[in-house]
Amino acid sequence: MSFLRFLLPTLAPRQGPSPQQGPELGPRPPAAPDEDTETVRRIVARLDSLPPDRAAHLAGFAYILVRVINADPEADAAETQELEDLVADFGGIPESMALLVAEIARSQSRLVGGTEDFLVTRRFREVSSPEERERLLHCLFAVATPGDREISATQDREIHEIASELGFTLEEVNEVLRGYADRLSSVRYAKRAGEGG
Repeated sequence: MSFLRFLLPTLAPRQGPSPQQGPELGPRPPAAPDEDTETVRRIVARLDSLPPDRAAHLAGFAYILVRVINADPEADAAETQELEDLVADFGGIPESMALLVAEIARSQSRLVGGTEDFLVTRRFREVSSPEERERLLHCLFAVATPGDREISATQDREIHEIASELGFTLEEVNEVLRGYADRLSSVRYAKRAGEGG
């Protein structure tokens, strides 16, 4: 089953967010019989203290961040921890719940990643607010740079691809990137070369 086919009936057009309870979604459209996915269904089932539409929204957020982690062949525990922290913050959920969301998103990305990356990201664009998409854009850079980590060239390309799928212009991406410019591996390499080592 596909990740996207569960997102389609579960995620509805955005309404205003609730400051105490995180993002609130409008009425759910009727689900077509074949529109479900094991990925988000597993997350939603384990996050039964959250409304299903909110849990699915959070699952999509986590899945997109995992794309950036997967672009780094040397990803480690620091990036995983950053992912969990961002998911907890975005969803307003406890750390233990965020860990579960992040782990299932990572697992499913390994299984279906590549075939559904664009579709899941496009669906998130359709159901999220402009503020949530901007927040996600910042999170894409944050998950690639835990601590003082450099953004690899492959992660930079993946972030730009995701940003394009979310509807951001190159100028908008570069505006956010300016805050992380010193963490681009090519920039640091050029600085080191200019300093003679």
